[in-house]
Amino acid sequence: MNPVPHAPKPESASEPAAAPSPAASPPAPGRMRQRVVGLMGPAFVAAVAYVDPGNFATNVEGGTRFGFLLLWVVLTANVVAMLLQYLSAKLGIATGRSLPELCRERYPRPVVWGLWLQAEIVVIMTDLAEFIGGAVALNLLFGLPMLQGGVLIAVASFVVLAVRSARHRRFEAAITALLAVVVGAFLYQTLSAPVPYGELAGGLAPRFDGAASVLLAAGIVGATVMPHAVYLHSALTQERFAGMGEPQRSILLRAQRFDVVLAMGVAGLVNMAMLVSAATLLRGTGAEPTLHGAFDRFAEGSGALTALLFGVALLASGLASSSVGVYAGQIVMQGFLRRRIPLWARRLVAVVPALAVLAFGVDPTHALVLSQVVLSFGIPFALVPLVLLTRRAEVMGPWVNRGATTLAAACASAVIITLNVVLVALVGPSL
Repeated sequence: MNPVPHAPKPESASEPAAAPSPAASPPAPGRMRQRVVGLMGPAFVAAVAYVDPGNFATNVEGGTRFGFLLLWVVLTANVVAMLLQYLSAKLGIATGRSLPELCRERYPRPVVWGLWLQAEIVVIMTDLAEFIGGAVALNLLFGLPMLQGGVLIAVASFVVLAVRSARHRRFEAAITALLAVVVGAFLYQTLSAPVPYGELAGGLAPRFDGAASVLLAAGIVGATVMPHAVYLHSALTQERFAGMGEPQRSILLRAQRFDVVLAMGVAGLVNMAMLVSAATLLRGTGAEPTLHGAFDRFAEGSGALTALLFGVALLASGLASSSVGVYAGQIVMQGFLRRRIPLWARRLVAVVPALAVLAFGVDPTHALVLSQVVLSFGIPFALVPLVLLTRRAEVMGPWVNRGATTLAAACASAVIITLNVVLVALVGPSL
């Protein structure tokens, strides 16, 4: 484990050639548009966390048990995710630092070590869910035993990470391609299903139906607002925007806002499509509210193609999410501790707990729920520092939050924390 040298700020006077002067004129409009297009992509990598196997599990269960009742929760959670991911991206652009790096610089050492430890647990639990989801997909599609499926997902995700090591644009393209598979699968499912649009519209009205629906709503939010994605996005934009002067960063920040809205919008549509498909095709059929139950019922009631697309989408989700999760783990250690370990070693740390769960034959759905409960503990430790840092002018400079933005982010964080406390309180005693 080697120290990582502290990267200078983009505006550092010690490297005048690396950063244009704030007074420099921005590039010509045509050239800037080309550069903006070339800088798209980080939000799509972060968006993978919002369509991971944990989302599959909560959306399938929500649609199967409650129909369209919780559609408004999916929509609201995605809007909140857009705001938080934008703040994370802006933090990286404005400071040239990732969120973990800023926490290391500005908080006492015991706090930093505590933040790092919980972030590592979050990453491991995230990988646990992704490996289990990928293994379930291989089991559904090919009948492969769960343990062998988990090993194959580990190997395949490492290949995707190797692409990232070669060139970050290729990594983003690979992850975006996997996300496109998920989008295409659920777009087909939703468009081919006889959706009762009147009931669907009713699902946009905020309401619950007993404690079980409140619990599941908290699970949906917990699976949507992933702490590791907040850490990751600040690092992705930090890499992409480092070395630019104030005029260029101001213009490109608007491009990043569009990137976030587009990527999170796609992720939100996928999540809503998951719930709509389950509500339309599984509700009232006697299907079990599990991934296996959904696959079997899709095959029986909607045809082999629908079931196949569901399995392929789950496989693509698990593969992409596990690759992104390991990369996020690297960002966490490098940011909080200024240390880095080889990717193969980090992959081993992530794989061992997941393979142990699969080897001992733990119920996949139970394991997914448990992983989301653990993840819920990590959400406040990412969101609260993000809101506190982006509201400080000495940190953000001219890109500091407006008062209304800070208020909206603080309210969103409070609601998410409250819902996840409810999740822990309700699910904990039954585990």
